Amino acid sequence: MTGFPRYAIYFAAGSDSALSRFGAELLGYDACTGNELPFPHDALHVAPDWRNVSTDPRKYGFHATLKAPMALAPGRSEAELMAACAAFAGRPRPLPVILPVVDSLSGFIAVIPAEPVEALQQLAADCVRDFDSFRAALSAEDRARRKPEKLNERQRDYLDRWGYPYVMEEFRFHMTLTGRLDAERRGPILEMLRTRFAALGIETLAIDRIALFRQDDASARFHIVDEWPLAR
Repeated sequence: MTGFPRYAIYFAAGSDSALSRFGAELLGYDACTGNELPFPHDALHVAPDWRNVSTDPRKYGFHATLKAPMALAPGRSEAELMAACAAFAGRPRPLPVILPVVDSLSGFIAVIPAEPVEALQQLAADCVRDFDSFRAALSAEDRARRKPEKLNERQRDYLDRWGYPYVMEEFRFHMTLTGRLDAERRGPILEMLRTRFAALGIETLAIDRIALFRQDDASARFHIVDEWPLAR
């Protein structure tokens, strides 16, 4: 069984940014403050059950995964992980910049890059490798929950090697806004989310920081412990 607390390395836009407010309002949860928020009227208009539509991503807060949730390996501490985050962020690297769009991805709706960005793929791969020594080994139960029989061969290999199947070549940056939706529901919701996102006027998005998220127990939502700007 998964140990707790669990930690994850995510990208989350700054707490005072328009993008963070956009995501927090739609999820009804601000991972920075831990506060619940009322859902926007237009979301409730297109989907009166918006609380259910946004249930899955609400648990994690508005983010993009760089290092998937993990319990700490024996002998590792939160303080050590925070120090490693600071050291990682302090190493100069090309700063990824994406053209963000709202689109459907495997049945759910998310903010994704309009086109691949090599520096972003490299940042995610570096996070997977550099923080893996902090990850407790995947239990048989946790592996089974990933439904390895439904993964392709490379994804199964990555699950066994890195504890998560969607890394390296399988990584796709996404900031999730809904759970999986049937095709007939997806269209109106996608249109509403695109309209809301367009109103922000965000033409480019710099992936300019990492954040450490923590989940205290199985029933808790993830919240931000701290964040670090990436050196250029």
